[in-house]
Amino acid sequence: MNTCAPFSITVDSPKATFALGRRLAPLLTDGDVVLLNGRLGAGKTLFVGGIAEGLGITEAVTSPTFVIVKQYEGFLRLTHADAYRLGGTAELADLDLLDNPGVLVVEWGEAIEPSIGPDHLTIRIDHLSETSRAIVFEPRGTWQTREIDRVLP
Repeated sequence: MNTCAPFSITVDSPKATFALGRRLAPLLTDGDVVLLNGRLGAGKTLFVGGIAEGLGITEAVTSPTFVIVKQYEGFLRLTHADAYRLGGTAELADLDLLDNPGVLVVEWGEAIEPSIGPDHLTIRIDHLSETSRAIVFEPRGTWQTREIDRVLP
């Protein structure tokens, strides 16, 4: 059994960030949890838009900052949440996000990581310049045995 260690991909444009999210989509299965971290404006919502397109979702993805949770229907349901304004893990539990079918992607995921269990993919988007980003994939639990390095260009 191969294990996938953390790895980083450098992208040089918003279009490349979106495309990387799209390449991740075919690797996602029902029940998967992806946590996205990065500064404001890093490209988290753009990355989720790529995932959505890869899941066959035609609706435009927008930030769930003020509504906390948005759902989109495609090959798999995509639940897109924003933990930035959550008051902690108790609010997460009240939303029953982990009980929804499909894929859960949480922006500002570091806020809830301790409460979601060991099986998830953490992705950190770091600013390198105005347009370039380092996107760091950190597989946890069973994600370490999945071939997520297939997202590499």
